[in-house]
Amino acid sequence: MLERLKIFCSAWISPDLRPTALKVAIVVGSLLFVINHGGAVIHGEMTPNRWIAAILTYIVPYTVSIHGQFSTRFKSRRSISSS
Repeated sequence: MLERLKIFCSAWISPDLRPTALKVAIVVGSLLFVINHGGAVIHGEMTPNRWIAAILTYIVPYTVSIHGQFSTRFKSRRSISSS
């Protein structure tokens, strides 16, 4: 389990997975940012805590994308090695 976590952490910055994850983070993160923080930006109500939440709005979809890509590759490698 710990080994898989180390591999996933290295996958988080993998040049193979990063381009797709960045695209997902930009599209999904921007949509969520507008939904969750758009009104606060327009009204000048962005606090430091709210900016932290805004950053997480982009980090979460990036991480979910990395996880999905990693899981798919991990499972396909396991099925190939089992054959």
